[in-house]
Amino acid sequence: MSQATANTLLPRGVDAARFEQALAQFRALLGDDNVLVKDDQLIPYNKIMMAVDNAEHAPAAAVTATTVEQVQGVVKICNQFKIPVWTISTGRNFGYGSAAPGQRGQVILDLKKMNKILHVDPELCTALVEPGVTYQQLYDYIQEHKLPLMLSFSAPSAIAGPLGNTMDRGVGYTPYGEHFLMQCGMEVVLANGDVYRTGMGGVKGDNAWQVFKWGYGPTLDGMFTQANYGICTKMGFWLMPKPPVFKPFEIKFENESDIAEIVEFIRPLRIAQVIPNSVVIAGVLWEASTCNTRRSDYTTEPGATSDAILKQIQKDKNLGAWNVYAALYGTQEQVDVNWKIVTGALKQLGKGRIVTEDEAGDTQPFKYRAQLMSGVPNLQEFGLYNWRGGGGSMWFAPVSQARGSECDKQQALAKKILNKHGLDYVGEFIVGWRDMHHVIDVLYDRTNPEETQRANACFAELLDVFEQHGYAVYRVNTAFQERVAQSYGPVKRKLEHALKRALDPNNILAPGKSGIDLNNPF
Repeated sequence: MSQATANTLLPRGVDAARFEQALAQFRALLGDDNVLVKDDQLIPYNKIMMAVDNAEHAPAAAVTATTVEQVQGVVKICNQFKIPVWTISTGRNFGYGSAAPGQRGQVILDLKKMNKILHVDPELCTALVEPGVTYQQLYDYIQEHKLPLMLSFSAPSAIAGPLGNTMDRGVGYTPYGEHFLMQCGMEVVLANGDVYRTGMGGVKGDNAWQVFKWGYGPTLDGMFTQANYGICTKMGFWLMPKPPVFKPFEIKFENESDIAEIVEFIRPLRIAQVIPNSVVIAGVLWEASTCNTRRSDYTTEPGATSDAILKQIQKDKNLGAWNVYAALYGTQEQVDVNWKIVTGALKQLGKGRIVTEDEAGDTQPFKYRAQLMSGVPNLQEFGLYNWRGGGGSMWFAPVSQARGSECDKQQALAKKILNKHGLDYVGEFIVGWRDMHHVIDVLYDRTNPEETQRANACFAELLDVFEQHGYAVYRVNTAFQERVAQSYGPVKRKLEHALKRALDPNNILAPGKSGIDLNNPF
């Protein structure tokens, strides 16, 4: 066996001889150092946090590109040899699949070396970046050049990037937290090698690519998100001007049963933009684990953590059963007026203890929450993975209307199912403009086969039961993409597969992404 196929894994439908020929062409295009086939080279692309065998998501090889022309060349070779290629930007999509391919035997196209900040306009507040640019890199650029701009990102954020997060329709915690809404202009390499620019990008000499989203004719940007119709090699987006005053605050609520009233209190303030950013309502275990609390500190008993222990953690760590984080932005006059409205509404609610930045100081988790809301990257939320240990994490993220009754119902459903499988409810609600993202981190010990099996069954049951109640998730890890695609019905899937046949007849771009795979008819 040659060194090239040392890991013995081949792409679906490709024999060893043809794969060798493809690898030779990849090397001629990219250089030997950018074609990775040895087992030790592929370790970063084999790590998963999902409750399935690593082998199910093992890559046959990985290639790294540094230019758009190289991406076009990779696509040409993949078409010639029918090689399925799974593209990643920074590969830090923790909880949703990480850097591993969606299907066993796919070749990873890693774009982390395409990491140029191409343009930042401090007057129009726009940026244009390549896939490998991280939030930390962009933040450092803004700080170094003393630009009056603010980022929005998910958490943990420093090692992730704006292009990949936006392509997966991630969200953040500032007034610009709906990231796809703030995207403006994509460059996409199509499966046939053509380079397509959305919006105004196709007009020769145009300078409005990053300021006007729509262009002329159909607006296709959204078609490329959470999809496998092209490879995004540049993305423009809008940045928030840094306000003169930023006032983060927290409201602690003592009882788990308060959730419905909390949401009813917040929703009108969000819709009216009195509170302009996405409001987080984090449960006690979410907050405790992010400030380095481990389950083993309180119990070694198997199964779900008791309510009595949860109350003890809440008391010991000075947390609420629910911990609300929001911020005000603007001039001092604007902030003062809105603060009066918020505190007045809270007084009318008659419960909840408000905490300001002056009171909280540098204590966690307030500090990292304030950083998220002010555009300062950090990694504090990785503490979640220490709660049970063992490296298992799957994010379950159903969406609903921002109504208290919906949250009451969802939280009860989720906790019942998780506890049934011996796992803990570690969750938060995020109030958007009118929607509610319910984010649950299904944490488990991947080193324990029995617990891993339970976690897999738990996640499947969460999907099934929530769907029965009319709820579906907006993102999911790669192990469950086909299952979630079923939730959205056959008409949507027929259209998606028709687009795939038209744009990628050889089915080379990320087969299986969002359940779109010409080899697997539904």
